[in-house]
Amino acid sequence: MISRRETLRLAALGTAVLLDSHPIASAASKVRIGVLKFGTVSWELDTLKHHGFDAANRIDLDVIYFAGEDATNVAMLAGAIDMIVTDWLWVSRQRSDGGDVTLAPYSTSVGAIMVKDASPIRTIADLKGKKIGVAGGALDKSWLLIQALARRDHGLDLPSVSDVVFGAPPLISQKAIQGELDAALNFWHFCARLEADGFRRLIGVGDAQMALGASGPVSALGYVFHDKWANDNPQAARSFLKASAQAKDLLARSDEEWLRLAPVIRAEGRELAKLRDRYREGIPRRPVAEEAVDAGRLYRVLARIGGEKLVGSASEMAPGTFWQEPPQ
Repeated sequence: MISRRETLRLAALGTAVLLDSHPIASAASKVRIGVLKFGTVSWELDTLKHHGFDAANRIDLDVIYFAGEDATNVAMLAGAIDMIVTDWLWVSRQRSDGGDVTLAPYSTSVGAIMVKDASPIRTIADLKGKKIGVAGGALDKSWLLIQALARRDHGLDLPSVSDVVFGAPPLISQKAIQGELDAALNFWHFCARLEADGFRRLIGVGDAQMALGASGPVSALGYVFHDKWANDNPQAARSFLKASAQAKDLLARSDEEWLRLAPVIRAEGRELAKLRDRYREGIPRRPVAEEAVDAGRLYRVLARIGGEKLVGSASEMAPGTFWQEPPQ
């Protein structure tokens, strides 16, 4: 006959075996992010997933690739994905029009005006009469900031006194290398590749931002999502951003990780080193509130020069453009 004590012992043992066979754990939070297939964001997400930072933070990260930025924007606004990467200017305009998208800083890396090492061009004033290639269009915010600085410091209206041509980033870089342009304003990673190919930075867009009123680096891009999604899924939002920070930390300190990423980045040697160093410079390190204040200052500069075509009818950056993580 089995005693009551033995019965309880066997019951406890059975429960332990059951728990060991079917561990109890909170389900991972699903996060769907849309990114460009060959964009720089994919480097960080590759690191994040390769090292299991998503699983460690209990998120099920679904990376969905798109061919163009407009497609990612439309997909998120339609609710097909939870998150994209884009700039605060777009976020502010959406909020001014009644939307609820918001931004968590991703990178302060910005482009620069690049010239060949041997070029006689030394200052913005030397761009007068020169042929300048600009990645993007006439309302590219980096181009507008460079224009604002040229007007303020040199009295130059660059579109009027220079031969400005617009094009896709790869084309602008190619034309610069071939010598068909005197200077090129391109996105940061194209600039880094040019630095490895005999070019130097005439002026960085970050320098222009500081000269025009920013007190420190401002994230050009951020992880963008709906306020409602973050409110409904606070753990998912926090956990994703924590995983992102862990990936950034690894990329900031490990040269070996960059060697692993080399096939994804499609670079090696000096070019890979330049991309690594410029990426590291762009890791956000300031409080979000400080970035938001400086973005508001830059918004006013952009609104003056870009007008309604750029910012719509709002003369000030919309409140809530930068996401303030609520206390836990």
